[in-house]
Amino acid sequence: MTERVVVTGPAVGEPARVDDAESHGSDHAGHSRHPLLGLGVALVSAAAFATSGAFGKSLLVGGWSPGAVVTLRITLAALVLLAPALWSLRGRWPALRRNAWVVVGYGLTGVAGCQLAYFNAVTHLSVGVALLLEYLAPVLIVGWLWLRHRQAPRRLTLAGVALAVAGLLLVLDVLGGASVNLVGVFWGLGAAVCLVLYFLLADHVDDDVPPLALAGGGLAVGAASLWLAAVAGVLDMTRGASRVPLGGVVVPWWVPVLVIALVAAAFAYVTGIAAVRMLGAKVASFVALTEVLFAVLFAWLVLAELPTPVQLLGGALIVAGLVAVRSDEARP
Repeated sequence: MTERVVVTGPAVGEPARVDDAESHGSDHAGHSRHPLLGLGVALVSAAAFATSGAFGKSLLVGGWSPGAVVTLRITLAALVLLAPALWSLRGRWPALRRNAWVVVGYGLTGVAGCQLAYFNAVTHLSVGVALLLEYLAPVLIVGWLWLRHRQAPRRLTLAGVALAVAGLLLVLDVLGGASVNLVGVFWGLGAAVCLVLYFLLADHVDDDVPPLALAGGGLAVGAASLWLAAVAGVLDMTRGASRVPLGGVVVPWWVPVLVIALVAAAFAYVTGIAAVRMLGAKVASFVALTEVLFAVLFAWLVLAELPTPVQLLGGALIVAGLVAVRSDEARP
């Protein structure tokens, strides 16, 4: 029988149970694991999230502020998921009340905070450096589980971490002339911390709260917090050109907004939460690294930016790192 410990914290409204032994193949045994299906869902989620880069960049180039882009994206996604989220909660409202603080924390950090920090980082750094900083999250999760829950990583997990980080360096071509700005680094590290909270909080919600409800509730909280910040004058909501460049053509501003809201937000968050529940926070966070590979692919298709042989080698290293971590999780 699996031994349990009780963990409490400011982001968790009620005690959450987690495994204290990594050998059980889960960092949070409150959820059942479905590795193969979870891997597929996680990859689909990563691909959906990856569309935000190419399409969101067109708005920033068109003069839109990061705050305006993120607020429109999250607000529209919240409206799209409102009805499905309410429908999924039939008879499960007590479960939502029990997890209210987790949902609020998820919306403030994993949704609004993470997206706002990333888009602000992109305004000061190259996309490669910004993504690299944000995707330090899986390494931070391994460290968190080690320090907080005594889940010391085994050699295979450490090898997977090293391979994944090395692969990211190659895929993002950080050593090929990327610029570094301290303000941008601050925002990038903030995005990494928020991404850690995204995975951990999604993994600490009761199974009685459907993924649609968590995604819809988190997006609603995120949208409300951004609009409050805008009204208070804290968040820059500058609106840019009505037509923006995208893939060699000029399109209305609402075209990229619809893509980053419906595909890269509403759909991506729902599938991402489902993946965390099926794989666990640690493994799901490592599979999410493939978002970088998908981002390179979309940049090729939309912006005609071809990946280099070095980037392909980096992709192979990332896949090897994912396989190593997943294999370590499955070991008895």
